[in-house]
Amino acid sequence: MRLSSLKDLPVSGLVVTGVILSWLIYHAVQYVQFHMRYRFPPREPGVPLFGNLFGLMRTDTWRYLKDLSIKHGEMFTLKVGSKYWVVLNSTRVANELLDKRGAIYISRQDMPMGADIMSGGKKLLFMPNNDLFRLERKISHEVLGPSQRKIFAPQQDLESKALLFDYLSQPDKWWLAHARYSSSVIMNVLFGRRTKLGDENVTRILNMGEKVFEVIQPGSNIVDAFPWLATVPLPRWMQPWRWEGDKIYEKTLANYAEEFEGLEERTRNGTTIPCAVSEIIRLNKYKQLDRDSLYFLGGTLLEAGSDTTRVSLNQIVAAAALFPDWVKRVQQQLDEVCGANAERLPTADDAPVLPLVKAAAKESIRWNPALPEIGHTLTRDDTFEGYHFPAGTTVTWNHWAICTDPKEYEQPERFWPERFLNDDLDKPFKGLLGFGAGRRLCPGWFVGSQSLFLTISRLLYCFDILPVEGKPIPAGKPFTLSMEGPPFAIEIRLRSSAHEELIRRECTSAALQ
Repeated sequence: MRLSSLKDLPVSGLVVTGVILSWLIYHAVQYVQFHMRYRFPPREPGVPLFGNLFGLMRTDTWRYLKDLSIKHGEMFTLKVGSKYWVVLNSTRVANELLDKRGAIYISRQDMPMGADIMSGGKKLLFMPNNDLFRLERKISHEVLGPSQRKIFAPQQDLESKALLFDYLSQPDKWWLAHARYSSSVIMNVLFGRRTKLGDENVTRILNMGEKVFEVIQPGSNIVDAFPWLATVPLPRWMQPWRWEGDKIYEKTLANYAEEFEGLEERTRNGTTIPCAVSEIIRLNKYKQLDRDSLYFLGGTLLEAGSDTTRVSLNQIVAAAALFPDWVKRVQQQLDEVCGANAERLPTADDAPVLPLVKAAAKESIRWNPALPEIGHTLTRDDTFEGYHFPAGTTVTWNHWAICTDPKEYEQPERFWPERFLNDDLDKPFKGLLGFGAGRRLCPGWFVGSQSLFLTISRLLYCFDILPVEGKPIPAGKPFTLSMEGPPFAIEIRLRSSAHEELIRRECTSAALQ
């Protein structure tokens, strides 16, 4: 615009022009000052305004991030809407930042859709580092932590026997049996009830949890990419993200409430058994929690206690069908300990003499990882190896890339439990990123690992898992988390009639038939 033409503008036009120019100059200065003060790892080029958001909207995001890890090395930077993400591509840097500096890498990014609209600020998984988070984290450790092993052990023993019977009686519903097992263990501890195969409310809860993860993926909603939109006083019809978010909140709360109402009814009828939620309510121990917060806490713990185990069991049977050699080695060890003629089921006490099973449980979390990671957010500025990150930076680990990096794991595409028969076997950070990281590590990781050990040992002691001709298992990409059908096809076959007799005998003594 020429200066002479400015004279012809009305005063209002000059004011608008001045405001726009001032805004542009202000943000240009802010941008320059920001990048003079802070230094990020190599940044992947993006598009104006949206940055790398469209890359993260791909259906194969895992492949996109894997390719970027090969291009940039141990760390790279993405601009996701208005946010900066630092992506960690090795166990080393993930350990250094998320674990060793966990006190400042503990919060969550601003997610108006995920943290506020869909969960009312009540879902532990999405909470920032605030008082409610710290309280619910404390409760989670009390309910799911290593000290609760004695409470979980009888449920794991009972439900793993029931899983064997599900395999025996309904082998075509094996993926539902995995979900029933994992949910029934935690359901019994939390709410004092067992679940059935295809339990309707558990299925609704797990399916809704999957829906929530779909909605919070980058690009799935505009307001999480540009959180400032949530502060603009727009009428509801101009906030389309709220239309879906409010419905998810209502359905999620209703699903959680059904479990609490069922517990209240059993309490009135005198048919309840001691459980964590009834004790919390009876003692009125946590008065800071309102009803809906308690519902969300119980429901979130149920989801957390179910998903990793369910998915890992799916991984195990897929790997057993694809790589039968490791199964033979595990079964040889099981036969040596428990008898080649189905003399007894493995127990948790057998762990010291069944290291291959323990390693297989860990490998099931590393191989072909399916569970999405949720980034941590810095609570204050931090410096690391020449980089300077501002508070508010989202730092996430590139789970698929780390687990498939040949520098981290030899022959990463291969399911090979022996890779963990070393000092890594008991290190939670090596191979267990599926449970989370740092101070956001799932409080139930220890109990979950014990559950996997017992279940894997019993399944492989009693059954062979075989591929189905003409239906190849789609390894090399994450399996679906959906409960609506099997993620792949397998054939389940008893190892012998003696193993069938053992299953029936154990289930009869446990009153499971």
